Amino acid sequence: MTIDITDYRDIFLHDRPLMDTRAPVEFTKGAFPGVVNLPLMTDAERQRVGTCYKQQGQQAAIVLGHELVCGAVKAARIQAWADFARAHPQGYLYCFRGGLRSQIVQQWLKDEAGIDYPRVGGGYKAMRTFLLNTLEQAVGQCDWVLLGGMTGTGKTDVLSQLRNGLDLEGHANHRGSSFGKRATGQPSNIDFENRLAVDVLKKRDAGIASFVVEDESRTVGSCALPLALYQAMQRLPMVWLEDSVAGRVERILRDYVVDLCAEFVTCFGAEGFALFAQRLRDSLNNIRKRLGGERHQRLLALLDAALEQQARSGAVDLHRAWIEGLLKEYYDPMYAFQRASKGERIEFAGDQASVLEYLRERARQRG
Repeated sequence: MTIDITDYRDIFLHDRPLMDTRAPVEFTKGAFPGVVNLPLMTDAERQRVGTCYKQQGQQAAIVLGHELVCGAVKAARIQAWADFARAHPQGYLYCFRGGLRSQIVQQWLKDEAGIDYPRVGGGYKAMRTFLLNTLEQAVGQCDWVLLGGMTGTGKTDVLSQLRNGLDLEGHANHRGSSFGKRATGQPSNIDFENRLAVDVLKKRDAGIASFVVEDESRTVGSCALPLALYQAMQRLPMVWLEDSVAGRVERILRDYVVDLCAEFVTCFGAEGFALFAQRLRDSLNNIRKRLGGERHQRLLALLDAALEQQARSGAVDLHRAWIEGLLKEYYDPMYAFQRASKGERIEFAGDQASVLEYLRERARQRG
């Protein structure tokens, strides 16, 4: 039998193909980037075996498992595993703890398909622990700086141009604000943490020891930042990105109107524009109490007029009115307060070009 593989660092650094043999419900709660779920048992089968284990013990549960997964069902699953193994000869299989389920899959692959396929020792749990430790060690060992700035200054644009930038919003598939939902859903919190950890691991392996992250709240949409990182962010030095109101309006128009509309149309076809329009209205309605009744109604009327024009002609000019109003009357006062409260931590402020130059030089000096 092939020995277990426990070089988790190699697995994630080189994106080794992974076959997850856990049940779909386990996979949905949390998995690793690019992994394929080819379970030994369905959710219903797993539940029955688990109940049997609690009531009658391990041996009875094993017998029931073999009764449930037999004949044509067993043959079909072995075929799927064999197809994966042949397509990915450098890959591995795993279950939750590297125990009975992955042993069975490995044995059946060898006996029925003649494939000796390696598995991950310790399974999902060991790899997950490795990634959590990777994040925690990076927080403690590396240099970090926050990138702050008013809404629409292009913080994500800056991060994308930095070799040492970590895009928390990208990993969370959410832009971070009340209007930040994308057309596609967010990953589970575990998936978010795993993606971030793999990013950190690869950057550290490339020699990066200084990271730039956007100044975020504890959650990015439904994804919560790792506690150690969030706690560290409360005391980190900060670089403040600046831009004119006009420049910020144009950037928000691009990201939250033009690009988001295209994203919805790509995902949902003919229904895309209506879903996009409702998403913008819902986002504005979600902050109704904080806006106040009069201001909410005024901005909603501007938004409705802009959406009507866009639906009729494709033009987006009218969107600038509600965007500018929302910036000046809602977001800017909040961010001005935040800047004042974090002023002592700001070590540099400037436009995009100067901030990029400063952060690159800072990274060169600190490794």
